[in-house]
Amino acid sequence: KDLSKGQIHIIKHLPGPSGTTRDGKGVLNDKHTWDLSPMIGTIAVAPDREVESTTTGQGPFGGNLDMRDVKEGTKVYLNIYHSGGLLFIGDVHGSQGDTEYYGAADETAATVTASAKVIKNKRIPFVRLEKPESIISVFSYRPLETAIHEAVDDLMNWLVEDYKFTAEEAYIHTCVNPDFRINVYQMVRMGSLEYTVGAEIPKKYLK
Repeated sequence: KDLSKGQIHIIKHLPGPSGTTRDGKGVLNDKHTWDLSPMIGTIAVAPDREVESTTTGQGPFGGNLDMRDVKEGTKVYLNIYHSGGLLFIGDVHGSQGDTEYYGAADETAATVTASAKVIKNKRIPFVRLEKPESIISVFSYRPLETAIHEAVDDLMNWLVEDYKFTAEEAYIHTCVNPDFRINVYQMVRMGSLEYTVGAEIPKKYLK
């Protein structure tokens, strides 16, 4: 089917066992439903520079990254450039598939509860995520392969600096560990929006 023309679909959100849509169902039509997995599409602090727009602004400060792993239980690490940080959270989605390929999003209203903590005297190359079961190094860039290289390089450095891996151990895990993953979170071909990827390894290997 030719999808070059604009299409509009309203995805109905049904509450789950909790009585909320955090564990509910997304309903496209009578034939197609899936589990909702609410995530935050845009999380950022005030950047170190003026960005082109809030849509295409991405960097170590965060931005419109559309990462399905920025959800309940995940810690997000961002560099801070201004007093107070000026944290912004928005662009919540009911669910999202890998790459958000055509740029279509299940946008929704949301009530978000979050806490913030300052880690002094530390800088990171880009955004990092910590899920209950894994850690993820993030990078945004075009072409996609450059974003992947940068995310993997940062994950290896993170393993060496914070988890006392040797460089050889970090390298081997990212090459041969079957639980190592590359997540392509956002690959929307729109303007100057960069592609966002995450290099992920389970915490069970960090002990």
